[in-house]
Amino acid sequence: MDKAAQIRALNDAFRTQLRGGRLMLTRGIAGRPDTEEILRKVATFSEFSEDSDPFGEHDFGAFEHEKETILWKFDYYDRTLQAGSEDPSDPNITTRVLTIMLSAEY
Repeated sequence: MDKAAQIRALNDAFRTQLRGGRLMLTRGIAGRPDTEEILRKVATFSEFSEDSDPFGEHDFGAFEHEKETILWKFDYYDRTLQAGSEDPSDPNITTRVLTIMLSAEY
C-alpha cells in the first residue's frame, strides 16, 4: 500500500471510529446540543473530490449543518505533540489530531 493509501486508511479509521488519535472540538462545536449529530456527519462524510482531496488522503471535509458550514481536518504530530510527524503513514510515530470547527473559526 502506498503512503497516501495508508494515510487515507488511518484517517478514515479514526474519523469513523474515533480511535487511534485525538479529537479536538472548537468552542463553536463543543457543548452544542447537536454535537453528536455533527460527529455522525463527520464519520459518514464521503464527498471527497479531486478538488477537496487532491492527495487522496481524506484529511479534510466541509458540510452544511443547520445553516452553518462545518469543517474538519487532520493534522499529524510526533508522539510528544511537539513537532509534526516525519511520516503520517506510520501510526507508530504519529499522533493523528482531528479538529472539527465552524468555518467562521478557521
